[in-house]
Amino acid sequence: MSYSTSETDSFLRLPWRSILSRQGLLLTLTVSVVLILVTSTYALTPEEATNIRVYKEVSPSVVNITTTTLIRDFFSIYPRKGAGSGSIIDPAGYVLTNYHVIEGASEITVTLSNGNRYSATFVGADPENDIAIIRIPRVKGLIPLKLGDSERLQVGQKVYAIGNPFGLTSTLTTGIISALGRPLTTESGRVIENVIQTDAPINPGNSGGPLINTSGEVVAINTAIFSPSGGNVGIGFAIPVNTAKSLIPDLIRYGRVKRPWLGITGVPLWKELSTALRLPVDTGILVSEVDPKGPAARAGIRGGNRPVEISGIIFYLGGDIIIDIDGARVTSMDDLKKAMMGRREGEVVPVKVVRGKKVLTLKVRVRLKS
Repeated sequence: MSYSTSETDSFLRLPWRSILSRQGLLLTLTVSVVLILVTSTYALTPEEATNIRVYKEVSPSVVNITTTTLIRDFFSIYPRKGAGSGSIIDPAGYVLTNYHVIEGASEITVTLSNGNRYSATFVGADPENDIAIIRIPRVKGLIPLKLGDSERLQVGQKVYAIGNPFGLTSTLTTGIISALGRPLTTESGRVIENVIQTDAPINPGNSGGPLINTSGEVVAINTAIFSPSGGNVGIGFAIPVNTAKSLIPDLIRYGRVKRPWLGITGVPLWKELSTALRLPVDTGILVSEVDPKGPAARAGIRGGNRPVEISGIIFYLGGDIIIDIDGARVTSMDDLKKAMMGRREGEVVPVKVVRGKKVLTLKVRVRLKS
């Protein structure tokens, strides 16, 4: 079959270029839609991206701590193993953890995130706040964590717990700050003040590990859980990092914490006791005894001289009654401790006392003592 010139020209004049262009556009759109669907399926949410970033930044600086403690019973001595977590805080090999993690340990072993293991030495501890420092040899690649500011925390703020629960290394859990300023009574009976409560899962083995904010900063040290069963029920407790920061220099330098010391033995008063003893005030700290070489004695604070016994406890009447320290009302030994906390060596603190029917303000020069 043959075509005439006119038929051939008509065939060539058909809109093939336009048709092919439309088909190409359709194909491009189809491929683009498929790619968008595939990409959206595997794209990270902003929250997931933050979780991954924080984990990658922080986990290399979180260590696994294993301990051996020698237990003595009536018949023999046997080893007991323990485990916890810790944070590298200095390239020199200093590791921050809980005191109860390494308490009484005869051997301490630290395992880094890369699997390398090192024997650690005890540096110092503050049992009152369940804080301890241990040290491993200075080795290449130790990355210290940044210590944040726990005073800026707010209830509802997102946090991460990184540690080694049940020996499962470098485990990340997430949660929020549930409450601030909680008192925590430890198994040994110590009361730790100003503790942070979180619902980030904390399990055995997490103790001593960091609680992290979304900036990758340590804001607290995980220390305990509330659980009738022993497992996580969404109530965990952590020591504020600002508490740790105030203790670390003393722990590294002295192995213990130096605290303000008044040099008194005191008895907290309550209404019934004050009435029975015919004291001029219902609350305060009755000064029973004064160390003659202590700051209180040098400031002129007086102890008692008339012994009495109540409920098997002997103390002395006739001494001053401390009612105020630097503007803070004092009704218990805990109030007195809080009022003196953080004071510097040589700082002069006004102490208000009741002496007979008079109220005196005496100047006490602070001394630090471990």
